[in-house]
Amino acid sequence: MHLAPEAPTAAVVAAVSVNDMRDRIRRKSRLKGRQPEDAAMAEVAQLLGPRPPEGFRRDLLIEFLHRLNDHFGVLHDRHLVALAKQMNLPMAEVYEVASFYHHFEIVRGDEAVAPRLVLRVCESLSCSLAGASELLAALTERLRAAGQADVQVVAVPCVGRCEQAPVAVVHQCPVPHATVDAVLETLNSKPNRALALHPQAQVAINFDIAALAENSVPAQPDGASPAHTDLAVYRAHGGYQTAAALVNGEMDAEAVLVAMENSGLRGLGGAGFPAGRKWRIVRDQPAPRVMAVNIDEGEPGTFKDRTYLERDPHRFLEGVLIAAQVVGTEAVYIYLRDEYHGCRALLQTALDDLHVQPPCPLPHIELRRGAGAYICGEESAMIESIEGKRGEPRMRPPYIAQVGLFGRPTLEHNFETLYWVRDIVERGPEWFASFGRHGRKGLRSFSVSGRVRQPGVKLAPAGITVQELIDEYCGGMADGHQLYAYLPGGASGGILPASLNHIPLDFDTLQPYGCFIGSAAVIVLSQHDRARDAALNVMRFFEHESCGQCTPCRVGTAKAAALMRAPQWDEELLDDLAQVMGDASICGLGQAAPNPIRCIHKYFAHEVGEAPWPGDLPRPRSSPLAEQLPPGVRP
Repeated sequence: MHLAPEAPTAAVVAAVSVNDMRDRIRRKSRLKGRQPEDAAMAEVAQLLGPRPPEGFRRDLLIEFLHRLNDHFGVLHDRHLVALAKQMNLPMAEVYEVASFYHHFEIVRGDEAVAPRLVLRVCESLSCSLAGASELLAALTERLRAAGQADVQVVAVPCVGRCEQAPVAVVHQCPVPHATVDAVLETLNSKPNRALALHPQAQVAINFDIAALAENSVPAQPDGASPAHTDLAVYRAHGGYQTAAALVNGEMDAEAVLVAMENSGLRGLGGAGFPAGRKWRIVRDQPAPRVMAVNIDEGEPGTFKDRTYLERDPHRFLEGVLIAAQVVGTEAVYIYLRDEYHGCRALLQTALDDLHVQPPCPLPHIELRRGAGAYICGEESAMIESIEGKRGEPRMRPPYIAQVGLFGRPTLEHNFETLYWVRDIVERGPEWFASFGRHGRKGLRSFSVSGRVRQPGVKLAPAGITVQELIDEYCGGMADGHQLYAYLPGGASGGILPASLNHIPLDFDTLQPYGCFIGSAAVIVLSQHDRARDAALNVMRFFEHESCGQCTPCRVGTAKAAALMRAPQWDEELLDDLAQVMGDASICGLGQAAPNPIRCIHKYFAHEVGEAPWPGDLPRPRSSPLAEQLPPGVRP
């Protein structure tokens, strides 16, 4: 049997001409579906700049989406088609990335017009306690009455300014302690996107974080743009000398690593993994290695990273250089949340100045911009986002220390962890470990907000109790308020009653009570508030911020928020839901979301009809959170 194909005849060969082959190649090179318009291609090409010989990098997709969004105010579908063509990507891939992030609004059709300005009002727990709902309603009504329909008003999750609650943001310009009149004045003075930018302070100061140990970080007269340390001032006070000595071989890398291990410094983004141990693990991995820095500070109640960054970016960058040298990373990618517009400009200027006057050879450093997704605070979701993808957490193993960013071993750190590196190396590990209370060691930066007289960042000893923190660092409770409950670790850290105000606040001390310290974001509630309303507020936040990748989190948070609105909770059903979310969710968001539910059952059963109201506990009558309950339901 003859199985070989028959040789083509001359007639068949002649039927496929050169022109036919060219047409076939042209057809295959075209995107399927909608084709890019010439005008849109020209507009996108102008914003992207010259095309590199090897083509545009795939991992810069989100950066390019930001360029389009900043310029046009929205993402027009015609520009997404053109961007897909420019980057040689499927249109579906560009669309699925753009539609994942909250700060990208995709509009269709040639008639779609971007709003003149977007006015964002934070509705997270701290801002809700300060009257954000009333502010949002009043602004909507006043703008409608004034005929300013071209201003889009949006309720948004935490913007990282909880100590300045309530907060509004006019395009990129924050309005701390916002009132209706203050917001309208900002709108009138900054009537378009070109003007409504984050202000920048021009005054240079020397910000010495070590000098503030066991003190509050002073608030600046202009809370939106405090004075900061520039390169000249930083180097005049010994800045970058340690990094230069290490890079130039004048200091032993192993000695630095041992100092980090002996200091007891743990990851200050929430996980609390020992920093020195992490350095050693990644250093032992095969090269090439990279570093990814997490400044996606999205946990409601947390603002410590922003507070330090906007006052001294160079102390952080020196910590980056030291870590990069000790671990042997070739490149550093800094991921900054999109809400921190002022910090981004400040950090980019600091990087530019550092490249002009380098104190030593520098690794490759890139500043990347988030796009409004809390889930990207999870380390593997952040890595996905840096790679230009949807910020969905990865399954483990492998761990990112082995296979991380671009498939390389990756040292991932929170901003504040690196912020302490210079002082630990120069002052010695004993200095950092010498602080502490109640058997704990080290310093903790507590972001305190809510019903206290003086909110802000408190650089207190590890192990301090919430009562000590309020009395010694916050000037006590606000007038007319008494401690009723507190969240020790932001939205995901659980809720504790005032009767447990004696627990040391640190890693591993709160787990027996169903809570954890996380990023040390302490939100204080008073007798005018209800813990169940706070739990509902944070559950709605989790529902909004779930990436949707896994069903237990995507469906569970939405179902829990619906059940938590009932005057009397279905204890058995909520407990089952909490169990499923905690056991089956892929990442920490879904695993921690049940914490508020469990805490309400355990400590505040009287608020949800599972126990009688204590006779010595007054019922709250004036809580701004109570309006979240269905109409007709009373506290």
